[in-house]
Amino acid sequence: MNEGKTIFSQIMNFVPKNIFNKYVKLYKGNYRVRTFSCWDQFLCLSFAQLTYRESLRDIETCLRSKSEKLYHMGIKGSISKSNLSRANESRDWRIFAQLGNHLINEALSLYTKDELIYKELNNALYALDSTTIDLCLSLFPWAKFRKNKSAVKVHTLLDIRTSIPTFVHITSGKVHDINILDLISIEPSAIYIFDRAYIDFERLFELNNKNGFFITRANPNLSARRIYSHDVSKFNNIKYDQTIKLNGPKSSKLYPTNIRKIKLVDKENDKELIFLTNNFILTSETIATLYKDRWKIELFFKWIKQHLRIKSFYGTSENAIKTQIWIAISIYILIAIIKKKLKISESIYTILQILSINIFEKNYINQLLNFKANKNETTLHSNQLDLFTLRAGQ
Repeated sequence: MNEGKTIFSQIMNFVPKNIFNKYVKLYKGNYRVRTFSCWDQFLCLSFAQLTYRESLRDIETCLRSKSEKLYHMGIKGSISKSNLSRANESRDWRIFAQLGNHLINEALSLYTKDELIYKELNNALYALDSTTIDLCLSLFPWAKFRKNKSAVKVHTLLDIRTSIPTFVHITSGKVHDINILDLISIEPSAIYIFDRAYIDFERLFELNNKNGFFITRANPNLSARRIYSHDVSKFNNIKYDQTIKLNGPKSSKLYPTNIRKIKLVDKENDKELIFLTNNFILTSETIATLYKDRWKIELFFKWIKQHLRIKSFYGTSENAIKTQIWIAISIYILIAIIKKKLKISESIYTILQILSINIFEKNYINQLLNFKANKNETTLHSNQLDLFTLRAGQ
């Protein structure tokens, strides 16, 4: 039995505190702070994510009930609803955004493409999309979305190979998805997959000029002329694969070079899908399969909404909302890092469930999470899917 550190403290040991302190200093997070530091704030909100707390009062009550263990959890500040509220309102959310991005880079370095899907492709694969989180207009007037409601959008670029977000940007609900293309650093030869909301031929042509590839859905009223038809006889589900040139008076000027148009017949769902891409190397079937994997980002959004605390918020200001969302993302990435470093076979969902009820225990975390090793395999039955692969039906 580990008589020293709690499970929570062991989890937080995977957070690079020196990096965190660097960002705190950069954004003056501890300026004139006496009793409740940025690290205390991060620990309290991380505890809330890991144990599914619903409010500041909930966080305060649970932590105070375990006051004798707070020191061993690394929390040295005075826990109170007012201290948490004040910190969420005033501490710069960019401290936690920078930490989240640092953890993202660490996770991506751990999950290499060699052990994951599409080993035959050398291209980086990304899915771009956003999810909207509805808010009450009277409480969040700064995020007005429509006439009677507010909302924030979490714009995310997801690495398809690893299901890890590589770029996250939080805006009010009014910001159109297409504007996010201006914020992304395009990697040469990388493939970016997105839906029709991101079609802007000027931006797509810029992406093309930066040697990036895109795959998207075509609008039904797309005006174009066929230049050449490619052979699709060996593909049962591909109706045509064409090289085209845009005909519209505006689109032809914004995207003056050839583009590829592929029509897929989805017999199972009785649908016809038309794709646009600037990649003339991959087969039409591969293009269609890659677009299908864009669904992983939808599953990622569904997963974090179900299992992390981003539906009910601990504050009403823009700073408080962004702080909470970034800490939620950081916890998701942190569990992915722990899963990899400790070689844990369980899914992230299962890991979170185990941690949530053992957070105050003093046990070795690798023993706790690798509990199957101590069980009789003949009596152990599990049909739990690996949530880290974000497969449908979870």
